[in-house]
Amino acid sequence: MAKTLVVVGAGPGLGMGVARAFGRHGFQVGLIARSKDTLDALVGELTELGIKAAAFPADILDRDALASAITRAGEMGPVDVLEYSPSPTGQITGAAQTTVASAAAQFDLHVLGAVTAVGQVLPQMRARGEGTLLLTTGVSSTVPAPFLANVGLAMAGVRNWAHALHAELRPQGIHAATVTIASGIVTGDKVMDPDVIGARYYDLYRQRDRVEEVIGDPEAFRALVAERVDGRR
Repeated sequence: MAKTLVVVGAGPGLGMGVARAFGRHGFQVGLIARSKDTLDALVGELTELGIKAAAFPADILDRDALASAITRAGEMGPVDVLEYSPSPTGQITGAAQTTVASAAAQFDLHVLGAVTAVGQVLPQMRARGEGTLLLTTGVSSTVPAPFLANVGLAMAGVRNWAHALHAELRPQGIHAATVTIASGIVTGDKVMDPDVIGARYYDLYRQRDRVEEVIGDPEAFRALVAERVDGRR
């Protein structure tokens, strides 16, 4: 039986890069995102490549709907790999402008969404003694950026949790890891092309002792943050 990858937060960039990379290695793919039309188009693209794929529309912020979508995706076959990578949505606030509401909105999307998704697949992974959890964050999870404060706050939590999951679940045969995307995704770029990034995810999946993959240049982002901060003084 083919192994199953489920991508939560699937889109035409990163999500499809990951889907294509795993699909080329014999995985079938379940795609979860809010727009049915978008998902149907992505499924069509994968099908044309000879990759078995299916769409499971759900709003990630609706935790019951997300749990249901993952359950339905699991009907394709036991979920071997869960990849979680929703794009930030909603208001993005500066550090001093962050409010309870703006922080909670990003926490709901990135942290509680990830907790919901992992919670749906982890019991079966534990029962089988195998499985992989790949949780994606942006560079603001590691490099503090005042202009991405509420996003970084949430993504840092996801990254921290992924490291904790790795330590706890590795003895049980389950590989938990995080991917930090440190630059924009650019088709045709030798580092940031979606297919190049997807291949990095697949390599991380195979290297079960590793807890983190950093894609892009965090130091370039750190310099950008310093430049923007200094420019406001």
